[in-house]
Amino acid sequence: MEFIGVLLFIILIITAAASISAVLRDGRGRLPDRSEPWTARDLPNNSCWTLRAF
Repeated sequence: MEFIGVLLFIILIITAAASISAVLRDGRGRLPDRSEPWTARDLPNNSCWTLRAF
């Protein structure tokens, strides 16, 4: 039983270290260039709730 507890503790520590490393490496993610204003570009005009014929 102690072996399973130690194994789970080690897995928890490794998971926490990997998560912290990923957050520090990536930061807030990849932000778009702020030089131009945001636009909808090529989004469809119809609603996502319209029925579609398959």
